[in-house]
Amino acid sequence: MAGHGPRAGVIRTRFAPSPTGPLHLGHAFAALTAARLADPGQFLLRIEDIDRSRCRPQWESAIVDDLRWLGLDWPQPVMRQSERLPAYRAALDRLAALGLVYPCRCRRADIAAALSAPQEGATGPDGPVYPGTCRGRSMAEAGPDDAIRLNVADAFAHLGTDRIAFCDRAHAPATQHGLMADDFIAGIGDVVLARRGMGTSYHLSVVVDDAAQGITLVTRGEDLFESTHIHVLLQALLNLPQPEYHHHRLIRDAGGKRLAKRDDARALSLYRAQGATPADIAAMVGLQPSGDKSSTSAPDRTAV
Repeated sequence: MAGHGPRAGVIRTRFAPSPTGPLHLGHAFAALTAARLADPGQFLLRIEDIDRSRCRPQWESAIVDDLRWLGLDWPQPVMRQSERLPAYRAALDRLAALGLVYPCRCRRADIAAALSAPQEGATGPDGPVYPGTCRGRSMAEAGPDDAIRLNVADAFAHLGTDRIAFCDRAHAPATQHGLMADDFIAGIGDVVLARRGMGTSYHLSVVVDDAAQGITLVTRGEDLFESTHIHVLLQALLNLPQPEYHHHRLIRDAGGKRLAKRDDARALSLYRAQGATPADIAAMVGLQPSGDKSSTSAPDRTAV
């Protein structure tokens, strides 16, 4: 099914984990939410394995086992980002042809030093907002140790707009969210589209892949809300369709901290070994029995 768009009006979603560790309760909630919001047969699995230094085949196998155990199914073949580098390169080349990207040689220490002035230091979804040190460099100067950044101010100028917007369906009624160009420039900045040694980044690859798979509803945690503005901007620049979004609640521990892969005590494999059922997992993350979609948009925060 990858690469073919859905029929008109069909809701197609995806769950896109990185095989860098075990799935935990937060992943279970995300996967179940995506599957329940999709129309029958329109839930896809995508493996986001562009970081080859951290991804492992055994973790991908474990992901599949856990998802099957939860009762989820998806069309084959599964899309793997490691097999799609030419598609990301083509998208990057298109942006380069428009004069919207530049090579960046700055390391984290360089950026921290540049942001040491008291008036600097805004933080965006990828960390400190880049101060533009390399913005004057051309792609002709790009070397193998450079990252590639998007010139956000030029991107908005190219589009001829001062605002981007997207529709979020997490709560009824669906809501339009927008961000002005000046706020994007100040609060997010020139994001990296290709990291050193990868040839792409999360932001670029997820946009290209969602379009290739015909995703019509992107389900993701509310912690990625700011990143969605980046993706909407890239969709406009690359003339890709804009899906709707559903930024769901996060699963947190008793202290209110978002679960991470380091929280092995909440790994699905351990719950399985202790005799838990898929229904137990759904109840633990605050979901109703399968078939009832009402709790996928609940605003409360489930603590485990």
